[in-house]
Amino acid sequence: MSTISKFTALSSTLYKYAVEHGHNDDPIRRELSEETAKLGPISAMEIAAEQGTLMAILATAIGAKSAVEVGTFTGYSALCVARALPDDGHLLCCDVSEQWTSIARRYWEKAGVTNKITLKLGPAVETLRALPASHTFDFAFIDAAKSTYRTYYEEILKRTRPNGLILLDNVLWNGAVIDQTNQTEDTKAIRAINDFIVHDDRVEAVMLTLADGLTIVRKKSRRTT
Repeated sequence: MSTISKFTALSSTLYKYAVEHGHNDDPIRRELSEETAKLGPISAMEIAAEQGTLMAILATAIGAKSAVEVGTFTGYSALCVARALPDDGHLLCCDVSEQWTSIARRYWEKAGVTNKITLKLGPAVETLRALPASHTFDFAFIDAAKSTYRTYYEEILKRTRPNGLILLDNVLWNGAVIDQTNQTEDTKAIRAINDFIVHDDRVEAVMLTLADGLTIVRKKSRRTT
């Protein structure tokens, strides 16, 4: 790897410039973010606007028709992905909170994407394992309990079609992944999945420093040796 820095450090002003120069805003997404912000500190669980745009671009670029999301919260990421799917596309959303997803349902209805989304309330692992063996996904987003990331990853990967994408959120964990004084279970779980994916020969992967870190995984069409 080059010893020359290949990144630009972002000030808040430069970050604002970057966000403003992408297609990261529309009235429904903005309204949903504003309502989510009223929930207080927990609103930080909502993905960044530019991340939602990137997810939609990726889903469209690979022609995704079947998608899954583990961790829906108030529905921002699901809204972005569902909009990117064709009229006959389908997004399976897995969450455990009726309270938060009730907000999501209202905005999905407002955006006209309710017909593309199935919301399953309950442990995501149980939802995934209950799917027929023939069920496949083109696109997946993992953003839920960090301690279960590896399980989510394996359950989704075996159902992902060749060249399908899996996105994992919070992989930098606010910088804690490199802070060895931080030994919380969530932090150790994030480190573990990061270390696992970098050696997983079933996939090709890149970790982006977007927002709190986003890993994009492509399932290979065949395993290489």
